Amino acid sequence: MSNERNTDTEDFFKEMSDVKPINQDKVVAKQTAINQLNVIYRQKMAQSFAKKDRNFLTDGEVAPVEPEEILSFKLDGIQPGVFKKLRQGKYTVDFHLDLHRKTVAEARQEVYQLLRSANRNQLRTLLINHGKGIRSNPPARLKSYVYHWLQQVDTVVAFHSSPPQLGGTGAVLVLLKKPTEENQINQSKYF
Repeated sequence: MSNERNTDTEDFFKEMSDVKPINQDKVVAKQTAINQLNVIYRQKMAQSFAKKDRNFLTDGEVAPVEPEEILSFKLDGIQPGVFKKLRQGKYTVDFHLDLHRKTVAEARQEVYQLLRSANRNQLRTLLINHGKGIRSNPPARLKSYVYHWLQQVDTVVAFHSSPPQLGGTGAVLVLLKKPTEENQINQSKYF
């Protein structure tokens, strides 16, 4: 049986030896063009998903604050003594972020990255210099965004404009939740 199959195969190849493929450039070109467009489309989609901004901080317009306005926020349950020490600048600053000369987009990214990594790095008290924005148009633009962003983050339990020696109304002291081991694991996975 196997000899018969080998003979049939050899006979087939002998008969087909002078056959040449037909050039179907119209059909092949069409499929090639479509395939190339599909590949390009899939590449662009993959790149857009890879670049997807996971930063949830607002990048639209926010309610403005005044350049000299004192920023103040605390969650219910924060002890008055803790908030008073924060207002007075009595906590050791674990990290200082200076946003002077940054665009709103750059500041948004830097604030997001800082808050994203704060728990993992066991940071509890932050000092963010946003400036007063007296000469910006509109006034206090960056300060307004920082004020809004800090209220969007659930790890921020309180913040207050800093005392004069740390920047006054041009900076804000931020108090974060105490980092726990479980929070650190979840933050590194999802935040």
